[in-house]
Amino acid sequence: MSKVRIGILGCGQIAQHHMRTYKEIPDAEMVACADIDEATAHRSAAEFGIPHALASIDDLLKIEEIDAIDVCLHNNLHMPGTVRALEAGKHVYCEKPMAGSYTDAETMLKTARKTGKQLHIQLSTLYSDETRAAKELIDLGELGEVFHARSTGFRRRGRPYVDGYGTPSFVQKKHSSGGALYDMGVYHIARMLFLLGNPDVERISGLTYQKMDMDARRREISNYDVEELGLGLVRFKGGLSMDVLESWAIHLGGFEGSSIVGSTGGVRLNPFSFHRSFGDIDIDGTANLGSANYRWHNVKEDGIYYSDSQRHWVAALQGKVPLIPTAEIALNTMLISEGIYMSSQRGLEVTADEVREASVSTANRL
Repeated sequence: MSKVRIGILGCGQIAQHHMRTYKEIPDAEMVACADIDEATAHRSAAEFGIPHALASIDDLLKIEEIDAIDVCLHNNLHMPGTVRALEAGKHVYCEKPMAGSYTDAETMLKTARKTGKQLHIQLSTLYSDETRAAKELIDLGELGEVFHARSTGFRRRGRPYVDGYGTPSFVQKKHSSGGALYDMGVYHIARMLFLLGNPDVERISGLTYQKMDMDARRREISNYDVEELGLGLVRFKGGLSMDVLESWAIHLGGFEGSSIVGSTGGVRLNPFSFHRSFGDIDIDGTANLGSANYRWHNVKEDGIYYSDSQRHWVAALQGKVPLIPTAEIALNTMLISEGIYMSSQRGLEVTADEVREASVSTANRL
C-alpha cells in the first residue's frame, strides 16, 4: 500500500513528539509542516527531513498530495483547524482534548461525517497493554455485568509552567479552556469510556478546585485561571456509573489507579491486577502483560497496529484495521468534563442535555 502523506499543523512541543513518532512509522511520510512562527516550521522541517516549511494553514491545505492533517494547536484552535482541513478533503488527526468546548467538538464530528473523512483524536491510553488486557477480560465475560468504573490521574505538583515546565498558555482558559481535566483527565476518562463501550451520559455532578500555593512570580506571569483538581460522578443510561478524580497538584502521595468492576470480577489498570472470588476464596492476581503483548504481535499479528495512536491512525487510513471510534469517545469525554465544570459552577447536578444546550464555542480565530 502507498504511504500516508501527512501535513503537520503547528510545530510546538507536542508536534515535536508527533514528528518523532511519524519518523519511526514506515508507512507515514511527512510532506509539510506549518506554524505562524515560520522559523519554528523551518527548524522542524530541517530536523525531521520534511520537504515543505510553511507559515499558514492556507499554504498547507494547498498541497494536493497531502492525505491527512495532524492538528497540533492549542485546544481552542482544534475546531477551526480540524474543520478547515476536513472541508479541504483531508483526513484529520487531532491532539487531545478534542476541542475547548463540547459544542466545538460536536462541530468537528459532524463535519467529519458530512465530508466522509476520517477524524481521529490522540488518546494514548487506549493503546496501553493494560487497556488491551482489561478489554480482553471484559470481552471474555470475566467481569460479569460491568456496572462501575473509576477514572483517576495523579500528579503531586505537576501544573504546567507554575511548577516548572511548559508555557503559560497551558493554564489560561483563553487558550486551553481547562486545566487538569482537559490536560490529563481526558486520557483517563476516555480510557474508561472505551472499556465501558462509550455509554450515553445521563447526569453529571462535579467540583473543581484551585487551592494550592504556587510561585508568586509565575502566578502573575501565567494568569493561571484553570483548575488543578477535578472530581465528578457520572450516571450513564443502563445503570452504569463512573467517578472521576484528576489532580495536577494535591498534598497526597498518590491515588489508586483507574479501575472497572463487574458482578463477578474487577480489574485495576495501574498497576494491573485482576480480582475474582471463587466460593469463599478471594483471588487477587497480577498478569504477565509482556507475554500477552508478544502474542498480540506474533500470534494475532495486529499488535503493531494497536501499539500507539499514530500507528493505529496510519494503519486505519490504509485499510489494515478499523479505526477505533476515538472521535465519538472524545466527544463523550468533552461532555463529561464540561458537565463537571458546569456542575461545579452551579452547585448542582446537571443533565447531559443541559450541558449540550449551554455549551458555547471557545474557538479562537485561526
